[in-house]
Amino acid sequence: MLNRRHLRIKILQALYAFEQSQDAQIAKGEKDLFHSIQKMYEMYIFLMLIMTEFRSIAEQRIEEGLKKRLPSAADLNPNRRFAENRLLLMLDDNITIKALSERHKVNWVGEGELLRRIYRDMIETEEYLAFMNLPETDWASDKEVVIRLFKRHIINHESLQYFFEEHSIFWVDDLDIVASMAIKTFKTFQEDSSAAHALLPLWKADEDEQEFVKVLFRKSIVQSEEHLGLIKKHADNWEIDRIALMDTLLMRMALTEAREFRQIPVKVSLNEYIELAKYYSTPKSSVFINGLLDKIFEEMTAEGTIKKVGRGLIT
Repeated sequence: MLNRRHLRIKILQALYAFEQSQDAQIAKGEKDLFHSIQKMYEMYIFLMLIMTEFRSIAEQRIEEGLKKRLPSAADLNPNRRFAENRLLLMLDDNITIKALSERHKVNWVGEGELLRRIYRDMIETEEYLAFMNLPETDWASDKEVVIRLFKRHIINHESLQYFFEEHSIFWVDDLDIVASMAIKTFKTFQEDSSAAHALLPLWKADEDEQEFVKVLFRKSIVQSEEHLGLIKKHADNWEIDRIALMDTLLMRMALTEAREFRQIPVKVSLNEYIELAKYYSTPKSSVFINGLLDKIFEEMTAEGTIKKVGRGLIT
């Protein structure tokens, strides 16, 4: 489910929390880090369930209209396109989603008012109205409207964001990442997908991502003083306490990754942390970090602290 960039973000957040703690313990910090990653998967399940909740609301409204004492023409001839959306019906029948919902105890029970509020806003959108007024629909149009509504209106809805913020401190910064995973999952469904169609796993099966998380987090703390010394040495006239904390955390992570993971090219690590700096630090941080890390990497490589293995990487 989570790629290396997502994991680096979670580690960065955990290191920041660790630095701010007055009673920082590596073991506790690591436990909190893995818990926050687990909570992301719960958010993923919530998002995989939410569109089918809207389908259920649509179905209920149709049934209520038919049961009216004096139904209107629209009540008697309801537009069932959303309630019978092919992708939503497939998601509703998916046994993998149901199993994960039960295992993790994740569902939208008790959140009816929240869901109805979001649904009311959704059915007023241009995308929804255009879909409901199509001359005819097929698998492609059904799938497209679900993804568009989810991407443009559901995940950005203020009420949904507030729900996640209120339910877990770990979800405040995770919605964009997890939403991208849900969208990726929607796209994997095909017209002939079975009821057992798989969802994304929490961890990639073919890579030891948990070990990557554990080593990068722990070693970034253990090697902190050594790496701060290198940063101070190459920071020219900058005092270490004048460098933004987020910048020092990013550089410490980059230096740890470069020396501990021998199969990850230095250039890959450098580019990753430059990108993270653009989102998580000051406007000038990416240029500052790039220049500083270039010099430190060169020194560490010359001294043999950084050694790479693999084709084109052996030093």
